[in-house]
Amino acid sequence: MLLTPPVKNALIWLVIGLVALWLIWLLGSILMPFLVGLTLAYVLHPLVERLKRRRIPRALGAAAAIIVAIGLFIGLFLLLVPVVTEIVPLIREKFPLLLQTIINWGTPLLARFDIHVKFDTASVQQTLSKYLSAHGEDWAGLLLRSASTGGISLLVLLGNLTLIPVVAFYLLLDWTPTLVRIRGLIPPKHRDAVLSFFHDCDVILGQYLRGQLLVMLILAFYYSLGLVIAGFNLALPVGIFTGLAVFVPYVGFGLGLLLALLAGALQFLSWYGVISVAIVYGIGQLIESMYITPKFVGESIGLHPLLVIFILLAFGTLFGFWGILLALPAGAVLLVVVRRLLAWYRQSALFV
Repeated sequence: MLLTPPVKNALIWLVIGLVALWLIWLLGSILMPFLVGLTLAYVLHPLVERLKRRRIPRALGAAAAIIVAIGLFIGLFLLLVPVVTEIVPLIREKFPLLLQTIINWGTPLLARFDIHVKFDTASVQQTLSKYLSAHGEDWAGLLLRSASTGGISLLVLLGNLTLIPVVAFYLLLDWTPTLVRIRGLIPPKHRDAVLSFFHDCDVILGQYLRGQLLVMLILAFYYSLGLVIAGFNLALPVGIFTGLAVFVPYVGFGLGLLLALLAGALQFLSWYGVISVAIVYGIGQLIESMYITPKFVGESIGLHPLLVIFILLAFGTLFGFWGILLALPAGAVLLVVVRRLLAWYRQSALFV
């Protein structure tokens, strides 16, 4: 069977696409730092352009923007430090009391169903004191064992973390020339369609990133204020961390919720801590899903919750932690692809 030129071209591009996808899957762990660096450069590019218009050299502006981004990521990580340093002593000191409170509440309830359970809180306290006591030699030995067993993974992680800002810096330096070179590689007869596709991706990604940043700041303020009103000692670090961590859907909110529940239960040793967290986080989730996210991120780029979960699992399985970070931006681009495919399908002979 003779193939017409359009069919041959389509098959060639199909093979190129399949080979590209296979290479991405094969080299996923190597490519992810470059993709994260590309995403970081994309986010920081408008800031670098503004600095350039104020007569700041591009190299200096790119370096300043990357330093600010690194500072924000380090600040987010450091939010966990006071939480850990406060919660670990609370677990050692108050967890047996919390456990005794739960036992005093639950034992009569279980007895109604003829279930009799006995707990030795003294042994629990002794075990916790053993494993949570701050003996320098124990922690040093743990770190040495961890370094010896996972040293290669640690070196790879540190190498990737170092590579990301380097990639972003060089991309920011050559952003405009790189776009010009990419434009020149597009076949002239397909240039308008491809550029239109990239324009749609740029619009939807810009809306997503700017909107998501506003959502994170609003939620960080809300959760911090709500926990402060409830009387939490760790209100600010837990609330700010929860708000900023919602950038990773479900995972960030879930981690913040667990930290708040643990902090509240250990601080108050009563149902007040749990109920307060349930009220603050329940209202926050409703406000986010019903008003904040639709208003600032936009319903037009919203993804179905099941699709979000699937994308997170898929990207996390294929590319690990970096894949989870890039899952939703990639999902926004896939949404543009799906819309284009649906439009082509409805206009094709297959739909007739």
